Amino acid sequence: MGIRDAQAQLCSAQAFTVTAISENTYDTGAAGNDIAEGEPLGIGINVTVAAATNDGDETYQFDAVQDADVALGSPTVLASMVVARADLIVGKRVVLPIPPGVKTERYLGLQLTLGGTTPTITIDAFIAPLSFLGGWKAYADGFSIT
Repeated sequence: MGIRDAQAQLCSAQAFTVTAISENTYDTGAAGNDIAEGEPLGIGINVTVAAATNDGDETYQFDAVQDADVALGSPTVLASMVVARADLIVGKRVVLPIPPGVKTERYLGLQLTLGGTTPTITIDAFIAPLSFLGGWKAYADGFSIT
């Protein structure tokens, strides 16, 4: 995919065991900026530790969210996607489009809404143009090329 802006990295190897917000937010610079003008954006999600499936009732929902508060304490959901737990294996890539024409609050982030008895998953996530997210490939950390 090429070089990414560090500000666009929402989380890196972040483990989720309950519903939570990404460790980082994207600052649009001012409330009301429409980041969806121009090329459409999305959130690229890479599973780095597979989703738990032990109890068979785990659920995983990915939400693009916005808020006026950097901590995303009362986020508004812009887009949602539920992904089957069996599909969330290591290396799985999920693309969550940010709807065009959305006037955002100042901060954007990712919220994982987890359900079931013992859901867990670890992911990387970042904001990028959708054209970049169409063919990106995720690789495990620490690999070497010989």
